[in-house]
Amino acid sequence: MLNNDRLLFLAELARLGSMREVADELGTTTSTVSQQLAVLAKEAGTALLEPDGRRVRLTPAGRRLARHAVTILAAVEAARLDLDPSAEPAGTVRVAGFATAIRRSLLPIVAALPARHAALRVLIHEHEPAETLQLLSADEVDLGLTYDYNLAPVGFPDTVEATPLWTTSWSLGVPTGATVDGEARQVFHAFRDAHWLVNSRNTADEDVVRTVASMAGYSPRITHRADSLDLIQDLIVAGLGVGLLPADQPTIDGVALVPLRRPDVLMRTYAVTRLGRRAWPPLAAVLDLITQGAAARP
Repeated sequence: MLNNDRLLFLAELARLGSMREVADELGTTTSTVSQQLAVLAKEAGTALLEPDGRRVRLTPAGRRLARHAVTILAAVEAARLDLDPSAEPAGTVRVAGFATAIRRSLLPIVAALPARHAALRVLIHEHEPAETLQLLSADEVDLGLTYDYNLAPVGFPDTVEATPLWTTSWSLGVPTGATVDGEARQVFHAFRDAHWLVNSRNTADEDVVRTVASMAGYSPRITHRADSLDLIQDLIVAGLGVGLLPADQPTIDGVALVPLRRPDVLMRTYAVTRLGRRAWPPLAAVLDLITQGAAARP
């Protein structure tokens, strides 16, 4: 019989890469981690670790068991939460997400929470998707609001569950008067000599820019990086380049939006949780409100 506590040591070793980091993460000693993994190897009837210089690494069997451990531990957590599925949501849900999703999907429900669930509160952290997934992996947040693009799809790890929320079209932001008609590759070809503006904290939009530019036969000249869409617009007005902007948001004077079609550029948003956590009543309540709001978006 495999012990769940020891499976946790193995899963954390697969995630973190060293016994010292596992010990620090779980509040124990490196010696304890080593001993527990040795016992687990006896329980499993096979070697789980092998030397790697002055450290150790998982054997192929160890890697397979670590993947099973993630599923087993998630199932145990789900079963524990399922014991009281009708409990009134109470507690704190920690949410990390990008600014647009926080404004569109989270803030409207936070305002409604006191009337619906008086004992439930939400803590908000603004982060880009990669940062959010790291926080979820470390169990430092309960819910992540992330995004990708249809032309730069993300691969979620098997330790999380992702629910699609809403999709929005993106256009090319250019100085007023510099617009051009045509398919996306024709639009990009018209700006082949331009400087390009991309996100400073995430590479997704840069991947889109490079993909469509390659369809137009060139490599874009990426020059400026900014995390704020407002700042991207200011940089466009200042004549410093062009960049992707959401098609459904207003622009400032001096910025025009050029539609991108065939291929369209679509941002796709997701609600992401750790595997097995969705039955926790506070998290389930927040997720339900977010998904209901997403379904109601035009």
